[in-house]
Amino acid sequence: MIHREEPAGLTVITQPAHAWISGCLARVWGNEQFGSFAPTEEVCLGAEQHDIGWLWWEGVPTLNANTGYPYNFMEVPTEEHVNIWSNAKQLALPFGRYVALLVSLHGTGLFERYRGWQNSAESSQMVREFLGHEYAFQEKLTVSLQNDSHYAQYATQEVIARNRSLVATWDSLSLALCMGMHRQQQFSRVPTASGETTLTLTPVDNDPTQIKVAPWSFQHKEVTLVFEGKILQETFTNETAMRAALASADCTTITTVLSPG
Repeated sequence: MIHREEPAGLTVITQPAHAWISGCLARVWGNEQFGSFAPTEEVCLGAEQHDIGWLWWEGVPTLNANTGYPYNFMEVPTEEHVNIWSNAKQLALPFGRYVALLVSLHGTGLFERYRGWQNSAESSQMVREFLGHEYAFQEKLTVSLQNDSHYAQYATQEVIARNRSLVATWDSLSLALCMGMHRQQQFSRVPTASGETTLTLTPVDNDPTQIKVAPWSFQHKEVTLVFEGKILQETFTNETAMRAALASADCTTITTVLSPG
């Protein structure tokens, strides 16, 4: 769950809704500088479903007693986080091996980059076991794809690494846009046609719904993104009450327009 501060109250956006925006970015991504990617539909679907493991949790979100709100994605305790990502690959697998591989790779990438779990011996053991299972799953899928006459060309180390990096890029961009940007942000190691670059996103007049992007990485002259959230106007001490309030909360639609910087 993503938290976005708005004048009307705290807007909460689900992880699958944020992932949908990642998929929207993927489908309009690419130009002469940024190139293309393949297999196109599988990578777009992988981006769109990269947070599929959160589906069950978002239906019954847990309460952060320190804030009085449902946990945002950065606050979820390690055990809960591991459970979410342990289920993701099996939920993604019905979409196909390539999608499931990208989802699994995205999950392990998060634990590899953000290592707060190392502060506890119990958490460390839990995450290492999780990573071991995921690495074995990834290796099995990769070999299967490499032995497939259609997917072999997309299952090389280089192609998988680039597609994995693209999913991570769209994830980061979508998170920033969903959270609401009030200052310029930079995103490094973004894949291009010939290497990597840094993207700079700048809100126009401090408006998080009007964003300039430089260098421009999309196929069209302008990109419009639409996503939904729910507004919470109070904090809670009881998880059941929080879930009930969230279920009946007013929905809000947020439109964000990207244009060349």
